[in-house]
Amino acid sequence: MQILPVAYDHPDAVKLQDRVQLEYAERYGDGDLTPLEPAQFAPPCGLYLIAYEPGGAPVATGGWRSREAAGGEGFADGDAELKRMYVIPEARGRGLARMILAALEEDARAAGRTRMVLETGTKQPEAIALYASSGYAPVPEGEKFGMYRAYESSRCFTKSL
Repeated sequence: MQILPVAYDHPDAVKLQDRVQLEYAERYGDGDLTPLEPAQFAPPCGLYLIAYEPGGAPVATGGWRSREAAGGEGFADGDAELKRMYVIPEARGRGLARMILAALEEDARAAGRTRMVLETGTKQPEAIALYASSGYAPVPEGEKFGMYRAYESSRCFTKSL
């Protein structure tokens, strides 16, 4: 398995983003409408990774982008927001999400970010289990962040870097 940094708008990234959006639609009835721009994932303000199988097939992805308090969405200065963590169904159970998560945390820490934050939903229990087992703590209802912070199904987590 090879994990490589790519641009957020790289064709393999777009292909995996389309797949995760389909999964969101199956679970929630719609995709994630959070506005994301490729430049937000460009170093040193972010990073986007893809895991490739030995034959070159892209099978997992994830990225982080810098966030600050001034945006009005409940973030704090120094936050790194985790986005688009996804492993195709055929590659699940191999620890790929955990490997990508660790690489993203390391990169965000090296970029001077102080806290990793993420939002997921109640219909993604495997994601919640991954984050809880990786040291992420749920935030109280009144401290949630991001576009979906007011949704009952939204769950926000943080981890100090």
